Amino acid sequence: MSMSNILSSIQSLIFFAFGLAAVALSLFGLIDALRHRPDAFTAAGKRTKNFWLVILGVALALSFVSVFTAFGLTWVLAVVGAGVYAADVRPALRKVMGRGSSGDGPGHW
Repeated sequence: MSMSNILSSIQSLIFFAFGLAAVALSLFGLIDALRHRPDAFTAAGKRTKNFWLVILGVALALSFVSVFTAFGLTWVLAVVGAGVYAADVRPALRKVMGRGSSGDGPGHW
């Protein structure tokens, strides 16, 4: 096996790993959004629950389509949609629901 074939195989594995990560992030966001009450989204100052379910559903579909072609446009759109939910919306929902980080450390509910 030549060096270029090895590097190509490694690159394909890395792209696949990033593709799977996008699927996991999108699926996690969708499941998390389904668990929250609709009024929590508006109380947190975010868009509606249905809005985020559509965004995360589309992100999940796009991430499935691009699982073998990470870093393409569809992959980027999926990661941005799910990433915004994970980094901005989810913490706001947890704060509104009384499960935000209170500085108590791990193990405190």
